[in-house]
Amino acid sequence: MKTLRHLFTTSALLLTLGLLRAAAQFQYPFQNPRLPAEQRIDNILSLLTLDEKIICLGTNPSIPRLGIVGTGHSEGLHGLALGGPANWNRRKNVPTTQFPQGYGLGETWDPEMMRQVGAVEGYEARYVLQNPKYATGNLVIRAPNADLGRDPRWGRTEECYGEDPFFNGTMAAGMIKGLQGDDPTYWQTAALMKHFLANSNEVGRERTSSNFDERLFHEYYALPFRMGVEAGSRAYMASYNAWNGIPMMVSPVLRDVTVNQWGQNGIICTDGGALKLLYKEHKYLPDSVWAAATAVKMGINQFLDDYTGPIRGALKEKLLTEKDIDRVIRGDFRVMLKLGLLDPAGANKYAAIKDGPEPWLSEAHKAIARKVTQKSIVLLKNEGNLLPLDKGKLKTLAVIGPRADQVLLDWYSGTPPYTVSPLAGIRAKVGEGVKIIYEETNQDNRAVNAARAADVVIVVVGNHPTCNAGWATCPDASEGKESVDRKSLTLTDELLIKQVRRANPNTVVALVSSFPYAITWTQQNVPAIVHLAQNSEELGNALADVLFGDYNPGGRLTQTWPRSLDQLPPMLDYNIRNGRTYQYFQGEPLYPFGFGLSYPTFQYSNFRLSSRQFNKAGELTVSVDVQNTGARPGDEVVQLYVSHLRSVVARPRKELKGFQRLTLQPREKRTVRLPLRAADLRYWHEGLQRFELEKDALNLMVGSSASHVQFQQVLQL
Repeated sequence: MKTLRHLFTTSALLLTLGLLRAAAQFQYPFQNPRLPAEQRIDNILSLLTLDEKIICLGTNPSIPRLGIVGTGHSEGLHGLALGGPANWNRRKNVPTTQFPQGYGLGETWDPEMMRQVGAVEGYEARYVLQNPKYATGNLVIRAPNADLGRDPRWGRTEECYGEDPFFNGTMAAGMIKGLQGDDPTYWQTAALMKHFLANSNEVGRERTSSNFDERLFHEYYALPFRMGVEAGSRAYMASYNAWNGIPMMVSPVLRDVTVNQWGQNGIICTDGGALKLLYKEHKYLPDSVWAAATAVKMGINQFLDDYTGPIRGALKEKLLTEKDIDRVIRGDFRVMLKLGLLDPAGANKYAAIKDGPEPWLSEAHKAIARKVTQKSIVLLKNEGNLLPLDKGKLKTLAVIGPRADQVLLDWYSGTPPYTVSPLAGIRAKVGEGVKIIYEETNQDNRAVNAARAADVVIVVVGNHPTCNAGWATCPDASEGKESVDRKSLTLTDELLIKQVRRANPNTVVALVSSFPYAITWTQQNVPAIVHLAQNSEELGNALADVLFGDYNPGGRLTQTWPRSLDQLPPMLDYNIRNGRTYQYFQGEPLYPFGFGLSYPTFQYSNFRLSSRQFNKAGELTVSVDVQNTGARPGDEVVQLYVSHLRSVVARPRKELKGFQRLTLQPREKRTVRLPLRAADLRYWHEGLQRFELEKDALNLMVGSSASHVQFQQVLQL
């Protein structure tokens, strides 16, 4: 016993001596990476003056006096934005790898691809900041956008992944994991999700209220953000709008739900200029002093505003205390610690990303941009197997349309190192053996004449991501962007499609767009249609790869595409039960959620469950065999939906609860296993204020879209 006690005493003494030696190496305890994070932050707070604490309520908590080097924010929805149309990073524009818009990234239905995109973006952010040649940018990346595209008229539909909360949360989690990296101690960058919450109208967003019940809050609108927190994100931006009359920037749910329930203990920031909206537009609070004090008390710890005067006023009027500021800025320093910014050189592997050639010029990053763009392309129609085109059988090809020789960037784009337009990609693909006639419009009947002279016509049309106009202006009612919602779903250039189709029945339409269009005539009359989003530097190469069969299209839609505006509820109706999304849509859509074709066909068989009940971990597996029955390799996206047959509350007609994209060689058969968690089947009980799993009958459905179910089976809960 004495020997054992002696060993414990000796071990404790050695540990203490080790800590003392380590502490002696640092000027302040917070610099010691061997101390617990909260202890290090305690030390920081004890050293900061009140003025310095107020500085830490901005977006960069750097304190030179103490040697604290923080980091600010950079945009990064689909590639690091250090340039682009908005001139991000005005100090020094830097080219970076640019991917399809978020809408296109969603259409890949591939979380692993999302991880690779995030990893590229995070690596380039580190490189630009740490390379002496550039020494610019930031490590808090404003991505992903976890908002839900509940209405295709929303001007910022381009930023979201789709309309389903489970889907958006899964894709957002992939992006977060890529941005933050796989190191157990440090993050490559910090993923800051946007915009919490229910922020899907642009017109009046600075004063409107998104009204819906608690169940929709927890089960629909908040779910992608919660899944993002579960994936590791510890930062998000509060939205401009109100929920049920309370502006999100000062909503108690910031503190009570995201912090206390989810464990979000990092950055919670405002949107740009949101502080003044609380009293000027929402008229929720009397002035800037009350606004600043209330925001901090609800959990805001970073302002994208001129906030210092209001904060000082709140302290003076005793609406806010120094302890209130201490409580929230702890989150800023938790993020800085995870980024390794307060640790010695050499401790963090990501700090070594600074040498070598520019990564955006590397073949590896170019290849990922091309691959994700290929995967994002959705084949909407292929009558008579017009696609893929055989360049060996073509003599003359007409490429027509205003988007044929463009790669258009949006407001949140960076500057790509290069771009490949559809026309350039097609020319490179067919080589000199095929004559190409290019016409931008049908002025003087030139497009029609080109179509008549060609074996096949490719018409490239779509929206302009910035409307080719100034802020809050879109001359074309069918276009939208930040600050402008769409007033029409009619594709202006469908007239051009009609003219070309009448001249040549072998017409292919490439719709390059940030959101759905009601292309009913085109669907009825044109034999082949593909959809892809804007912005990718590899847009033209990827499109040509698909059109000529070097890559099989396997993308799937992530929104319900309506036939007309008549199928949509009023824009500001946020109660999705009134006919929104595939979960409650009324009528027959033009294209359903999850829809997309491939060049080969696929056969489903041998549907089965791992058990008739959930295991102790609350899981069971739904399996199905899928075979490629065509002569080409191809991608299929297997989708698992559920419906509740005997729920005590109103539930959606069906809900996505699992999916997997797979590539199959000709005649290859593979078993797809989709895990189903009991936790994902719960509903929010407003009386008990918690999620509940009820006794119920559950219909499990597996298929290739929300409207194409191959197998279904009822499971008793």
